[in-house]
Amino acid sequence: MDVLTQNFSTYGEGFLGTLELTVFASILALVLGFVMASFRVAPVGSLRVFGTVWVAVLRNTPLTLLFFAVLLGLPRFGLVLPFKVFAVLALGCYTSAFICEALRSGINTVPQGQGEAARSLGMTFSQTLGSVVLPQAFRTVIPPVGSTLIALAKNSAIAGAFSVTELLGTYKTLNELGYNIIWTFVWIAVGYLIITLSISALFNLMEKHWGVAR
Repeated sequence: MDVLTQNFSTYGEGFLGTLELTVFASILALVLGFVMASFRVAPVGSLRVFGTVWVAVLRNTPLTLLFFAVLLGLPRFGLVLPFKVFAVLALGCYTSAFICEALRSGINTVPQGQGEAARSLGMTFSQTLGSVVLPQAFRTVIPPVGSTLIALAKNSAIAGAFSVTELLGTYKTLNELGYNIIWTFVWIAVGYLIITLSISALFNLMEKHWGVAR
């Protein structure tokens, strides 16, 4: 307990850093995932190809390699931003590929006749997707999207290796101060549990209200 009470500010700073990474990267992942899922079911061939390539590349690229590509590659093209912003970009883009596939799977559960009926009424692709297909697909994708965002929260630990303040990185400071490494990691784990269980509770609540009845 002493390692927590005597270093509460250190833990607090790391916890808030992980929380910020999780929140902002989740928003980016949800937005990009929605866009790429729309591309993958679009009637335009070039958009489908772009969405497919996006998912294939990011899902099969190690997240650590993506961090190196973003944090070390983008500055070579003149894009210089705080490391935390780069970390959000890496986490958000990587996770968007999994969000995209979860949304696409949900879209595929909607009967094809729903879309055909909407188009027969003169609705455009965007109107059909936004007003008919996605509202029905949303009910089925709540659990997988929640699981993906929980994984994002845990993946944020990689950012600590790139000079980004986050929860796991606090062990370096506390280890140098001579604290018991086991208790240091116990309280780090508690911090991650708070974040992941909060996400789980939120999506369980959403599933209870909007999910598919079982």
